[in-house]
Amino acid sequence: MSIRVSIVSTRTGDDGTTGLGDKTRVPKDAPRITALGDVDELNSAIGLWRSTAPPAEVDALLDRIQHDLFDLGGELCIPGWTAMRDEHVLRLDEALSHYNADLGPLREFILPGGCPAAAHAHMARTIARRAERSVVALSHQETVNPPVLHYLNRLSDLCFVLARFLNRAAGVRDTLWQRDDQR
Repeated sequence: MSIRVSIVSTRTGDDGTTGLGDKTRVPKDAPRITALGDVDELNSAIGLWRSTAPPAEVDALLDRIQHDLFDLGGELCIPGWTAMRDEHVLRLDEALSHYNADLGPLREFILPGGCPAAAHAHMARTIARRAERSVVALSHQETVNPPVLHYLNRLSDLCFVLARFLNRAAGVRDTLWQRDDQR
C-alpha cells in the first residue's frame, strides 16, 4: 500500500482555500466543499452509529455504505471523475425492500429516538438529507453524476427504515408524534 498522506498540517488552507483531488484550489465555503463536508459528516455519523453494535447484518450493510460514501466523496473531490453507478443505488433499493418488508404501514409520524442504534440512524438520516441538499445546490452550478443524488436520497430513506427495524429488533416501540390535543 502506498502512502497517501505524509503531512496532515500543511498550512496551505490558512488563506481560506482548500485543494481538490485535481490539485485546483477553491474557497473552503464553495458548494463543492460544503457537499464534501456534509458527506464526510454523514460517514462519521454512520461510524458512530456502528459503535452501538447493531445486528451483524446491519453492521455489514453500514460498512459497505461507509465505503460507498468514501467513493462518493472522492467523486465530489475530483471534478469530472465518476465513482458512483446505478448499481450502488440498486443495492440501497434492495436493502430498503428487505428491511421494510415486515415493518407494516406508518399510521403516524415517528419522532427520532428509541434504542441507541435507532437514535443514531435518525441522526444519520438528517445528515444524509443535508448532504443531499448540498449536492443539489452544487448541481445548480456544476454537473453532478445523477447516481450521487439518487444514492443520498435512498440512503436517508434507508436510515429511517433501519431506525424502525432496529427499534423493533430491540423490543422498543417507535415514538409516534401526537398532536397537542392528544398529549
